[in-house]
Amino acid sequence: MDLRTHASLDEIPAAKWNALHDGSDPFISHAFLAGLERHGCLRPDWGWAPLHATLWDGDDLIAAAPGYCKTNSHGEFVFDQGWALAMERAGRAYYPKWLFAIPYTPVTGPRWLARTHDHKARLLDGIVALAARLRMVGIHANFLTDADCASIPESWLARSDVHFHWRNDVGWRRFDDHLAAMQSKKRKNIRHERQQVAAAGIGFRIVHGDEAGDDDIAAMHALYLRTFGDKGNSPALTLAFFHHLARTMPRNLVLILAMRAGTIVAGALLLRGGDTLHGRYWGSFQSIPGLHFETCYHQGIEYCLREGLRVFDPGAQGEHKLARGFLPVLTHSRHHLLEPGLDTAFARWCADERAASQRYRAALQAHSPYRQAAIA
Repeated sequence: MDLRTHASLDEIPAAKWNALHDGSDPFISHAFLAGLERHGCLRPDWGWAPLHATLWDGDDLIAAAPGYCKTNSHGEFVFDQGWALAMERAGRAYYPKWLFAIPYTPVTGPRWLARTHDHKARLLDGIVALAARLRMVGIHANFLTDADCASIPESWLARSDVHFHWRNDVGWRRFDDHLAAMQSKKRKNIRHERQQVAAAGIGFRIVHGDEAGDDDIAAMHALYLRTFGDKGNSPALTLAFFHHLARTMPRNLVLILAMRAGTIVAGALLLRGGDTLHGRYWGSFQSIPGLHFETCYHQGIEYCLREGLRVFDPGAQGEHKLARGFLPVLTHSRHHLLEPGLDTAFARWCADERAASQRYRAALQAHSPYRQAAIA
């Protein structure tokens, strides 16, 4: 078996790559990852250099992982800048590191694509050996599924964080069914939020990629730029990438567009796959009470109920999501520092972090907006 690396996903045939996963996660698809590279989203000066790992049996691709050689920790959402600073103070390098993740996407999903468990193990063994030869300081895999976590040696450092997901495990069919499961005060607050938006003259258009016009996509990208500009951050995703998603992933791409007098005033970009809706970006040209919650959360829940989707992941962070029906879940990442002894040095820190995440999740669960009998 032959381990290879690739500086571009276009070096790997899309059909071979996509044959290694079930298609339920839009972010691991060849179209999404290659689009980031083709359309100027992964800038070397921001620390992103594709270095994908593949395992071949002759001309047969049997395992693969989306990888990147990183010279900083920009756009990862698993924050390790403190580790880098500690290493620097100790006179040691923390970069370059080999990251296995989806750029700019804090979404749990498959990272080790393989036909069999043995192929996955061989891929991981090859990655560790090659990382040492390439003088990588560490190997990092972010937002892993349980299955991928189980395939990684226990000696790797384990980190966790808390995100918020909405789930329909009891068969709600309408938004009112979802509200009926909530405590009275939470239900009233959500109804008030929605009434504020309606009273402001806001309506909504929801379109998939193949239903969106060029003006819709341009408006959504402008909203994305507006949000990043308001926060003083640098936007990585280009207009060409948004058009690429609409063209190559037409039924995965979902735009929720808030309209006022026929004009787009706010919007959210989401991707759907399998039984899950993923909220990614939002923006607004006007400040209207409740508009963010309606566009990013309530409209998404209604979409899931109409489309029969069971899970809605609206994006990282945000305790305000709890009151709107999104409950805390743990995310998982694994890390291996190649210099002997370094994993041991950071192990206590990781254990403390995991314990803190567990405590935080338990505290949030104690403030669930739902009546427990209604969701049991």
